[in-house]
Amino acid sequence: MLAVTAHDLVPPGPVAVLTNPTAGRGRHRGLLPRLLERLGGAGRPVELLAARTPEEAEAACHAAVAGGAGALVAVGGDGTVHRALQAVAGTAVPFGPVPAGTGNDFAVDTGFPADPLAAAAVIADALRAGRTHPVDLARLTTPGGGDRWYGAVLAAGFDAIVNERANRMRWPRGPRRYDLAILVELARLRPRRYRLRLDGVEHELDAVLVAVGNAASYGGGMRICPDADPHDGLLDVVVGGRFDRRTLMRVKPRIYEGTHVTHPLVRSYRARTVELDAEGITTYVDGERAFDLPVRVSAVPAAVRLLR
Repeated sequence: MLAVTAHDLVPPGPVAVLTNPTAGRGRHRGLLPRLLERLGGAGRPVELLAARTPEEAEAACHAAVAGGAGALVAVGGDGTVHRALQAVAGTAVPFGPVPAGTGNDFAVDTGFPADPLAAAAVIADALRAGRTHPVDLARLTTPGGGDRWYGAVLAAGFDAIVNERANRMRWPRGPRRYDLAILVELARLRPRRYRLRLDGVEHELDAVLVAVGNAASYGGGMRICPDADPHDGLLDVVVGGRFDRRTLMRVKPRIYEGTHVTHPLVRSYRARTVELDAEGITTYVDGERAFDLPVRVSAVPAAVRLLR
């Protein structure tokens, strides 16, 4: 078992802050001055990163880390955190997520308060004390050389298919587009044949839901991998088998409590490396579109140091 606390000196340098003003449909936008004030209370300069797109946000985080930032803070949801993690993973630069999005699964699952101002206060206190807390990340790679880090969950089943459908739709706008995508994909629901290799042991199975979790939750509190622990150096794999439409809709609400894993069609596994393949599936990690299958996922112990 890895140690869950560490008292390391935070590198010198300013606190770089990435914000997403549209996160959580903008409901926390007015908090930004107070958040920056709290972060500035740690006695370091605070530098707000400029970015108009997710790609620019990720590039700005890389530039800040390369340019000598002492810490990186992301104000937003899981998508914003995901972009920031690409820059700090595997480095000595510590990270603080301020949950201000629709889905804040990584921040909450790693022990940060759900309230943005309270989370900023926790981060500022850790900065003052030079205190960090190492947690694992998952590293996603492809045969073609693709490479991403993620903190929460990889989805490669029905939820990923719905996301892919919603992202292709031009109408309607907002959350109703996602609801319509669910209805369309429910009508088309069929189990897919998956090939899993878990620490070298092969499995072939038909499934509707497939998730690989470094942490427990995705989608704003759905505990798809309820036993996942981002300190144990392992990935949790949850597979929902040959569900029909009616069974899937009965089981899905149970994911919020994590009780779906007791259903007889659900199997759970644990492994350090997961190789996953199926035809026609695109993966989503931390809610963000990633790579088409096949992919390899590796647990990387203590890959990021959190300001907690």
